[in-house]
Amino acid sequence: MFADKRTEKMKYRYNRISGLYDFLEKPMESMFSEYRERMLRNAGGNVLEVGAGTGKNFQYYPANVEVTAIDFSPKMVKIASSKAAKLENIKHVIEMDVENLKFEDNTFDTVVTSCVFCSVPTPIKGLKEIRRVCKNGGKLLMLEHVRSNKPVVGSLMDILNSIPLHIFGANINRDTVENLRKAGFENISVENLWLDIVKLITIRNDK
Repeated sequence: MFADKRTEKMKYRYNRISGLYDFLEKPMESMFSEYRERMLRNAGGNVLEVGAGTGKNFQYYPANVEVTAIDFSPKMVKIASSKAAKLENIKHVIEMDVENLKFEDNTFDTVVTSCVFCSVPTPIKGLKEIRRVCKNGGKLLMLEHVRSNKPVVGSLMDILNSIPLHIFGANINRDTVENLRKAGFENISVENLWLDIVKLITIRNDK
């Protein structure tokens, strides 16, 4: 019940900000667009994008993939759907929560997330769901910001965390790599893109 309340609160925050989301993130997008394109070169086959938001990744997918995109915010889904309508490889945009995926085991060749696991209320549960629906030997591609391991910077992120959490619904002090291990993933490759905060994480889903 507590987890459900947290999910509803997070959904409310993203619904509230949806109309301004692209505008507010525009200053960062000049950097992140390069990272998105780089990550998505490695997407293949039947793809699930988790936390698609307003569809910022859509334009960077290879033409030969088929993408199902989900987000738990209905207003984000509406915006993303309008972008998907112009692209042949984005097949479905669905309102769905990563903590309770409505797909069969071993459905997807590739799962993609970008700046998502800062916001999932119960991240390990969500990662376990991703592991379940991703095929054995499939790929998980993640572009995520995490808590810095540098003592001063990490402590400052802890102190400031409540500000973006209450405005955007995003935590800036998550340890997503450790959460991946707790969810059962083992073959994890991590590349630092900006300091040790923004990371490109590539996982082979060995079951």
